Amino acid sequence: MAKQPTTSWNSVGRWYDDAVGEQGHYYHQNIIIPNIVKMLNFSDKEKAAALLDLACGQGVLSRHLPPHVSYTGIDIAPQLITSARQYNRNPNHQFMQGDATYPLPTKKTDFTHATIILALQNIEAPLKVFQNAARHLQPNAPFIIVLNHPCFRIPRQSSWKVDQENKVQYRRIDRYMSDMKIPIQMHPGKGKESQQTWSFHHPLSSYTHWLYETGFTVDLIEEWCSNKISEGKAAKMENRSREEIPLFMALLARKKG
Repeated sequence: MAKQPTTSWNSVGRWYDDAVGEQGHYYHQNIIIPNIVKMLNFSDKEKAAALLDLACGQGVLSRHLPPHVSYTGIDIAPQLITSARQYNRNPNHQFMQGDATYPLPTKKTDFTHATIILALQNIEAPLKVFQNAARHLQPNAPFIIVLNHPCFRIPRQSSWKVDQENKVQYRRIDRYMSDMKIPIQMHPGKGKESQQTWSFHHPLSSYTHWLYETGFTVDLIEEWCSNKISEGKAAKMENRSREEIPLFMALLARKKG
């Protein structure tokens, strides 16, 4: 029997940890984490705040939270959980190995907040993730989902193009509405020797349907663009397209009371 491909990032855990580091990569530090912290809106008076971070990787979000916030990070990859524990300095934080699409290794069902950051697109069954979030959150609790923008960043089906006549850089989208399972070579230069992960594309409407089905309402959708700045002859064109085509999308959902 042929071995089924795994969607766990354990095989690329060391590479991912090196790339992200203790404080996160450029977009973690400059775009994603600051915006998530703002959306979480933790108050110093909210001493009972407890965050469930699904598919937490090596726990980069945990290191940017107010120290009083209780944090539970869960990830399927042992390598990443080991790294998260090594980085951890807060006794209010814990990391557990577990699959976000199966019963979670925590019995707590009254988390005040939940997140899944840049991981849902690597999980084959988002509906099961949302079911778990609903099962472990208290009523009216927020659930923040951050994705590579599903409309503009579709592996192998979207790309940058340049209209030389009009001096415009634009985003070409070849497919969008279809669900897709897309293999990603982590080191393309190594050819068949490269480790492989999987990306799963779904249109935005699928995510909102799954949230509705699992008892969430959608309070807010945010789209985050890159803040990098180009230089040189193409700078004006590149900067304009960067400001117009977002890299990331964040959904702020809330468990129904």
